[in-house]
Parts: sequence; structure tokens; C-alpha cells
Amino acid sequence: MEQAKPLPPISGRGAPTNLRPTRTGSLAREADGDWLDLALDIDGAPPPLRTTVTAEHPKTIIARNTSPDIGFDRSINPYRGCEHGCVYCYARPTHAFHDLSPGLDFESRLFAKPDAAKLLRAELAKKNYDPAPLAIGTNTDGYQPIEREWGVTRSVIEVLAETRHPLLITTKSDRLLRDLDLLADMARDNLVGVAISVTTLDPKIARTLEPRAPHPRRRLAAIRALVDAGIPTQVNISPIIPAITDHEIEAIMAAAADAGAIRASYILLRLPHEVAPLFRAWLDAHYPDRADKVMHMVQDIRGGRDNDPDFFSRMKGRGVWAQLIRTRVKRAAREHGLDKSFPPIRSDLFRPPERDGQMELF
Repeated sequence: MEQAKPLPPISGRGAPTNLRPTRTGSLAREADGDWLDLALDIDGAPPPLRTTVTAEHPKTIIARNTSPDIGFDRSINPYRGCEHGCVYCYARPTHAFHDLSPGLDFESRLFAKPDAAKLLRAELAKKNYDPAPLAIGTNTDGYQPIEREWGVTRSVIEVLAETRHPLLITTKSDRLLRDLDLLADMARDNLVGVAISVTTLDPKIARTLEPRAPHPRRRLAAIRALVDAGIPTQVNISPIIPAITDHEIEAIMAAAADAGAIRASYILLRLPHEVAPLFRAWLDAHYPDRADKVMHMVQDIRGGRDNDPDFFSRMKGRGVWAQLIRTRVKRAAREHGLDKSFPPIRSDLFRPPERDGQMELF
């Protein structure tokens, strides 16, 4: 793996490097020293890093999984990459398969799937399709900023609402309130559940940790708006980062309960593949006073490694620190009434579409 080389801070971006992984055969690239590489010394600062979006046209849109530690077996990712720029995002390594960096490329060189709704309609129309809750936002966020222009997530939900197909949404954005009409309609038939991720209540931490995600107060307001519209909504404290955000567990629980959340869940920090060196570089840049302490705690939770990929323990960790956090989460959830079960999502109302867009009459 290429050595992470910290870059000067870039406003609104989370990754402190743009390392290229050798894991997928990608070769490191370096400036060759000619006069073009020295232009910055002549012309001043580099131009702002702009976000680009490339249309992607896959043949299918539903991703399947058999993981025993997650509550769904199918999902849709309307986008690849995520402009929120969360430095801890465990989806960053997927950009390596595009020969792009899981660092700055992941949050600035994005892919959209404009044919997603059409592909979904075709898959749902298959005679052997068996409905079950479909998840959006489990890899990259379906409500990242580019959804405003592309609207891929809304187009997918329109098909799900039309066919009365069950849906699970995870997001850290209040942009989903734009789709409140569709979600409220589905909620009346117990077809939808939403999880809003709140990592920290401190805007100073959020500004570097997840620089283009909405302010924590806006996420809490989104919980309130969703609950008021009759949409079952939980808070997802994810990830919990030892010695950075773990002191906020109880405060986030209290704020989420006050906003009307019906339950709480959590995931401990995960650092797969290229995420580990990115996170280490982020710590060195923003928390040099405790960088070693944080990583020692992470490794204690992960069995002596930066990351533990094993089912079940990858979410909740192992060891003393993991047990302490688990105890605090359970106690706070019980204290604030956030230890209830999520309402069951119905799958029996599904109505297959015809491929031409018309619903079956019988």
C-alpha cells in the first residue's frame, strides 16, 4: 500500500491524503519534476478541488448479500463515492476498483446511476422475485449533495412506493425530507423504516470528521420531522470513535430521544484496507496529542489489529473497551426509552410492476 502523505488542509474535504492503493494493482503516481510540477510555485495556490460526477450504466441495480450480522439481504447504491467526505467511511476502499484513490478521489470523483429506477422496475417484475426489505444508504449515502441535481434516490423510492415494496433507509442527511411525501405514504402501510446517523453533536469535530454532511442539529430536526410524519425513525450512533466521540454517547441518546427517535443502534469505528492509513493521517493532523492513544484503543477493540473483518465482532468489537461502550449504550438507551424493537416492515403488500411501467391488474 502506498504510504499516506498528508496534504495541506482542503476546506470542505475529509481525506488528508489521496493515496493510491496497490491492493488492486494500482501504481503510485508521483510528480516527475518538470516545469509543470513547479507551476504552483509560480502561480500560487492550486485551484479548488471540484466535485465531478460520471454517469454509470450497470446492468443490474440490486446488490445481494448473505452476511449474518446485518438485517437485510439486498440493497441499492444510487451512487459510488460520497461527497460527505467522512474520513472514517468504510466504503472508501471500493473506489480502488475504479483505479481511483479511496482518499480525496472517493469524495470528489463520484458516479451516479441514472438508470437505477428503470433497472429496479425490471428486476421487481421478474416472476421469481421474492420481496423483502431493500436497504438504501448502507454503503454510500443516497442523500449526499449530488442527489439534489440527480434525484436517483427519489426515482428509486418512487418505484418502491408504487409497488408497495418494503424499504430501509440509512442516512446522515436531512435531504431525505424532500421525499417526505413518498415516505409518509409508505409508512401508513408499515413499508419503511429510517435510521439517521449522528456521530457527534460538536460542530467543530463534525467539520473535520464529516465535512460535507449536514450539521448535527439538522439531523436531529430531521428525526423530529420524520416521526411527526408517522415514519418510524431510529438514531444510529455510528461510528463511535474511542477518545474522540465516545464521550458523547449519552448526550446523543438524550438529544435523539428528545427529537422523538424510537430506538438507538451503534457501530464501533471500522478501518478496513485504505481507511486505516487515512484515519491515522487524520488523527495526526487534527488530534496529534492523542493519536497514539486512539489507535491503541482501536487495536484493543479489534484484537490487536487496525480492523477486524469477522462477522458480528466487526460491528461491536471485542475486549474491555468494547464491553464498556456496549454497557454505556445499553444503559443510555434504556434510560431514554430507546431500547424498543423497531416496528416490523411488511412485505406482503408487494405488487409486481410490468416492464413497460404499468401495474398488473390481477
